[in-house]
Amino acid sequence: MTITQTRALIIGTGFAGLGMAIALQKRGIDFLIVEKADDIGGTWRDNIYPGCACDVPSHLYSFSFEPKPDWSQMFSPQPEILDYLRGVTDKYGLRRHIRFGARVERAHWDDDECRWHVFTDAGDEFVAQFVVSGAGALHIPSIPDIEGLDEFRAAGKRAFHSAQWEPDTDLTGQRVAVIGTGASAIQIVPKIVHQVAELQLYQRTPPWVFPRPNQYISPRLQQVLSRVPGVRAALRAGIYWFLEATAYGLTRRPGLLRIYEAMGKWNIRRAISDPQLRRTLTPDYRAGCKRILYSTNYYQALAQPNAQVITEPIERVTARGVVTADGTEREVDVIVFATGFHVTDSYTYVDVKGPGGEDLVDRWNAEGVAAHRGITVAGMPNLFFLLGPNTGLGHTSVVFMIESQIHYVVEAIAAVDAAGVEALAPRRAAQDRFNEGLQRDLSRSVWNTGGCRSWYLDSHGNNRTLWSGFTWQYWAATRSLDLDEYQMIGAEPQGAVSSTTT
Repeated sequence: MTITQTRALIIGTGFAGLGMAIALQKRGIDFLIVEKADDIGGTWRDNIYPGCACDVPSHLYSFSFEPKPDWSQMFSPQPEILDYLRGVTDKYGLRRHIRFGARVERAHWDDDECRWHVFTDAGDEFVAQFVVSGAGALHIPSIPDIEGLDEFRAAGKRAFHSAQWEPDTDLTGQRVAVIGTGASAIQIVPKIVHQVAELQLYQRTPPWVFPRPNQYISPRLQQVLSRVPGVRAALRAGIYWFLEATAYGLTRRPGLLRIYEAMGKWNIRRAISDPQLRRTLTPDYRAGCKRILYSTNYYQALAQPNAQVITEPIERVTARGVVTADGTEREVDVIVFATGFHVTDSYTYVDVKGPGGEDLVDRWNAEGVAAHRGITVAGMPNLFFLLGPNTGLGHTSVVFMIESQIHYVVEAIAAVDAAGVEALAPRRAAQDRFNEGLQRDLSRSVWNTGGCRSWYLDSHGNNRTLWSGFTWQYWAATRSLDLDEYQMIGAEPQGAVSSTTT
């Protein structure tokens, strides 16, 4: 077991963790990063399933300070995004600051030291003045507890989550069950339907799926974006404001989303000729209530003769296949769970205890997940969340939100130093005001009124996942730290702490 001291400890090496590290490095603030895996990348490292790609244009889904003019496609595939993150990591020399294979299990605040003590599953300890979680919410696969899975695997068959895709999987000629119809499923299905002998898609609720042509960006245009001043920035700005316009319908006037619904129904009609299958695939809730999905060939894949959509609930799995509630058993060779992630309860997987031993998980279980501006938490000094509660998006790039939050964290650290204290934490009254206003705004959004039950909502029916307005409003709200909203903690520090290991 080792004990390592550092000024700031960052958890995770996705967009959030890497961006935070670069910001601290630019300001000369000592930091370390702990990463549970053996490479960087977060979501874009873990998800290697067939067809995995981003549904936000790459020129916006990237760091503003590290543009890539030569994206090969408007919506880039997973390998290209991972290569981008690796390139950024190497450019800024971040690997020397990363401790790989370090899964955080628990953290506690020492009242006397005014420091966080963070422990990994290997027993290593990190002592830090500031802790920044860049883990996000989409990293803990949600696999339904279905009876018989052990029996299925014992028969030599495979069953795995889309985020745990087994690289040596060969689906050629196999009977494959895809369970779930979310973002990963609508990318996987078109990619494998012509390879497998039979595709069974188990659908609980149909998604709204809209066409999304994905143009290749020609080498000539890549050169223009690289060499002509202002063109790339103009493209990024155009994409940003085009997507931002969608937020008005999602957050303010859900009725306007009927226009999207008409397009979605047209998309079904043009690909599906069978009236019964059309009805099966047509949602009965407002577009946007669940995440809007994009694909040029999802419905065409489901129209293939070797594909079937099954809406009966799954009762159990046997060594032979999947049994639904009507008693039908369908033979299957491979099961793919495209069932999403633990989002609103992802915080329960790390034990966090603040001043006086207060358990943050217990608080959030009792009250619901809440943070001030989605970043800091009342009563939890120097603890910061990137993509924390209510900072996810349903319409544009979360990288924009991440950069806004990184700026806010840097401002908070600077405020601690300027005040000559050890820590800060938001006042409970300020946090409550912020969240009351946020939930009030969300109450009229499509996510709360659209007639669906989604992973955006917690067990109490409250939206603890998404931002309630335009992203430029969040940007404005995180430009500076309002010191009146914070309490300062501890005496004047004894000087900067450098990373040391004992």
